Order: sequence, then structure tokens, then C-alpha cells
Amino acid sequence: MKMTPEQIAQYKGVFVFAQQVDNKISGIAYELLGKAKELAESLETKEVTAVLIGSEVKALADNLAEYGADKVIVVDDPELKEYRTEPYAHALASVINEYKPEIVLVGATAIGRDLGPTVSARVETGLTADCTVLEIGDFPLQPIPGKEQLHGQLLMTRPAFGGNTIATIACPDNRPQMATVRPGVMQKIDPKKGAKAEVIEFNPGFTVNNRYVTIKEVVKAVSDVKDIMDAKILVSGGRGVGSPENFKILEELAEALGGQVSCSRAVVDAGWKPKDMQVGQTGKTVRPNLYVAVGISGAIQHVAGMEESDIIVAINKDEDAPIFDVADYGVVGDLNKIVPKLTEEIKAAKAAKQA
Repeated sequence: MKMTPEQIAQYKGVFVFAQQVDNKISGIAYELLGKAKELAESLETKEVTAVLIGSEVKALADNLAEYGADKVIVVDDPELKEYRTEPYAHALASVINEYKPEIVLVGATAIGRDLGPTVSARVETGLTADCTVLEIGDFPLQPIPGKEQLHGQLLMTRPAFGGNTIATIACPDNRPQMATVRPGVMQKIDPKKGAKAEVIEFNPGFTVNNRYVTIKEVVKAVSDVKDIMDAKILVSGGRGVGSPENFKILEELAEALGGQVSCSRAVVDAGWKPKDMQVGQTGKTVRPNLYVAVGISGAIQHVAGMEESDIIVAINKDEDAPIFDVADYGVVGDLNKIVPKLTEEIKAAKAAKQA
């Protein structure tokens, strides 16, 4: 139902769902706080509030303060120890109904993709998923005769139609304005050590009902592979690498550079590499200092996940490959000759430096 201007005016401030797992704040929470500070500066109410939901999590509030939270609303209850849709949705929806934020940001993690839409439905507002750009501006973007152009709206931009176009979406008639944002897209601010936030404890009460699931067992996957989102250097392979065995030459280059191997969706679809190594719109968004794209054509879906890298080097036999449009440096040729030669030169340079 469309809100009246008077109802909309009651909603103030930018809220961030501060996801935690096992009493450890997820990196996406810090990234969203950085963007929230930026958005809040453009609004009359410059306050950023983190919503921390869990069991015995109050001690984590200081971490959120260091990354930009002015206030931390803590919903602490034994029913919130592990993530379950019903109690978490009840907690966040209750916070929204009580404190009336103008904007609510949620990470597009496995938890956020479940929680965000559930909560938006309960508080009767819209939600834009997988946003890549968030800014405050006018809506409609261009004035339309006979239609009021509203100011100070959250403009949520996301890829659409498989990444072939970009859509900018607003929620002018309801509050809060809600968006999910993929990890790695926004940048966290430099932490202010010793910063403190106002901590507000809020508990709406939890009554177990038939929507509460029972967690019988938690099985955690153990992996020796580091998260590619944390890597400073990535050597990424595409279908052009030719075979899973041929990824060995990429692994040798990555080792010489002190980086990690990642890949494109085509490689995952072919079963050569696991999903957690995939860069792109349906994979992970990365921002390394150096991204080496080997045998990757540069489809828009892949580029969306790595275009913010500091330096991009592309190696491809097709001189017309789209990857060269975003690359800072490009090498046209046979990767089977270029990559081993590059690895050899890097090892030689390292040896000379150590001598």
C-alpha cells in the first residue's frame, strides 16, 4: 500500500544489517557501513545504525563503531544463536517497525538473500537485489511532464537481463528503501580505532511457532583454499585455458606472483573448478591489486565481477576479445607459450633480487 508523504517523513537514517556468524562479524557488514556513511552524508539525517542480531553478540558493537556505525541496535536472544529465517526476520522487521529507518542495506550473502526479501514483504516495502551502485538522487532520473520528480531518493542500480543491461530502481512510495548488495562491491572505510557507538538493546520477544525450523546438526565445510575475495593477486582462467590439467600453468604463475587462481563461469560449468573460485555476476566480486585474465573472452557477466581491480592484464589469442576493452595491459598470443615464459621471467627477477 502506498504511503502518504506524512508517513514517509517519519522514516529517517540509514540502517545496515550487520551479519555475524559464530559471533564473528562478516566482512560484508563493514563494506555496507562504508557505503551507508556515504549515503547518510547526502541525507538530512546523517546517522548510520547497525542492526546486530544473534545470541551473546553485544560485545561486537565496538567493531561496528570502528567501521562507521553511530548507533548499534542489538537484538540478543537464545533463539537467534544460529540463523533461521523466522526468528531473524521477526527481529529485523520489528526493528524496522519500531525505529523507522529510511534506508536498509543487507548483504547479498546466502543469509541476506533469504532474509532481505522476507523482511521487505513483512514491512510492506520493495527490495532491489544484487545492487552494484547505490546513490542519493532524483527520481524519475529525467523529469517527466505531469509527474513530480522526487528528491533525495535511494537510486539502486543493478545488472538486468543476464547482465546485458543496467537498471536503476527506486522505491518512491514506501519506506524503508531496501537493497541487497553483493560482497566485494562496496569498499569499507579505514577503521577508527577506539570509536564507540551508542548501543541500544531491543528484544521484540520470540514465540516459537510452526515456521521455526529445528536445527539438528551444523556441518561446516573445511577448505584449504583461501577466499578469492581476499586475494591481492588473482590469475584467472577461462574456457580458453583448454582443459582442467592446463590450469597447472596458471597455478605456477599464481605461485610465482604470490597470488591465487580463480576462474570464469564457463570453467565452473565444465566442472574444471569449484564454484567458490568463480569470478563474475553469478560468482564473486573481486578487487585485487592485480588481475591476470588468461583465456577469458570478457563477457559482461565476468567483467562485472572484476572490473574494479587496480591493474588488469589480459592474455588471449583473439585480439578482438572484449576483455581487452577493460584491460590495462593486453597480450595477444598463445597462452601456453606466454604464461610459462611470464612465470619464468618472474622467478628469474625474484632470484636476482634475492641474490
